[in-house]
Amino acid sequence: MVSLTMTVISMAKPSFPQQPPPSDLSTTVATSSSSASPRRRDLVFIVNPKGANGRTGREWKKLLPYLRSRLGTDCNICESLTSGPSHAIDITREAIREGADAVVAVGGDGTLHEVVNGFFWGGKLVSKHDSKVPHTTALGLIPLGTGSDFARTFGWANDPVDAIERLVKGSRSRIDVGVISKEGGDLHYFINVADIHLSAKAGYHASKYKRFGNLCYVIGALQAFFKHHNQDLKIRVNDGEWEVYPQVTALCIGNAQYFGGGMRITPNAHPTSGNLEVVTLQDFKWYDFIMKLHRLYNGTHLSVNNVLSRSAFSIEVEEVVGTDSIYVQSDGEHLGFLPRKFSILPGAISMIC
Repeated sequence: MVSLTMTVISMAKPSFPQQPPPSDLSTTVATSSSSASPRRRDLVFIVNPKGANGRTGREWKKLLPYLRSRLGTDCNICESLTSGPSHAIDITREAIREGADAVVAVGGDGTLHEVVNGFFWGGKLVSKHDSKVPHTTALGLIPLGTGSDFARTFGWANDPVDAIERLVKGSRSRIDVGVISKEGGDLHYFINVADIHLSAKAGYHASKYKRFGNLCYVIGALQAFFKHHNQDLKIRVNDGEWEVYPQVTALCIGNAQYFGGGMRITPNAHPTSGNLEVVTLQDFKWYDFIMKLHRLYNGTHLSVNNVLSRSAFSIEVEEVVGTDSIYVQSDGEHLGFLPRKFSILPGAISMIC
């Protein structure tokens, strides 16, 4: 069993006797004896108890009895509560090295983002210690945070009970992961949407107001518009020729479709496509967002003037005139400023879906 420094939930009898035992868990392995028998899966649940102003922690405690009833018979259920930024990254790496069958992010897109980054170290996937046979740790998700934009692309309701049923079923699919690089800097990974300039600046400000729920995105956008100026950017797609894109308002690189609390910014993206969708908004004024906001949310903005969309496996973005002030973020996390290169890692990790 995974021996992480965490609280191990006792394997009590199911709290709901009317609930049928999970009979469709898919992962079994042979023991060292001559007869094969199923083993209990090690599932590590990484929880940000302070997420959504503490709501994540409260909801997680309420969810535990149902989690035990559905998974406790066949799985070793381990929980680990994060204590601060990047803690989920460290927990994930340790769990994978010790052979966990799945690491499940419990919270919003920020927790999921850290867990995904924990699957990598030094530009490579983390692997189990001293493994003599192939072993793949899967990624799982129970949405319990302020934002759950990644789940929307799969059509998943923001319902933790539904998420637990996916874990019970145990079906896996390979999904793509985006990687962000900068000369002389560390690699950074994203699973949902990375973005540049106005939207990234709005996300930076929104992160300071998460106590207001989804209203934080509105507050962040208002602050971002203050003293905003569209900028000319140099862009190179798929290692081709550099091009100048004039008066860029925002540039979004989607591995999935939604960000900012439900805005369908890259509507053609999907984490199984093997490509990124790059959407560029040019020469937008503040009133353009007011008049076209509904299009940004329902994904019909690609037909609007000054909106470009293209598929790419890599894109590099630089300033034409260096100001070191063009914000970059991924999955809602502030990463600094341009220049950056964004690439796709097709089928990089396995996800329970």
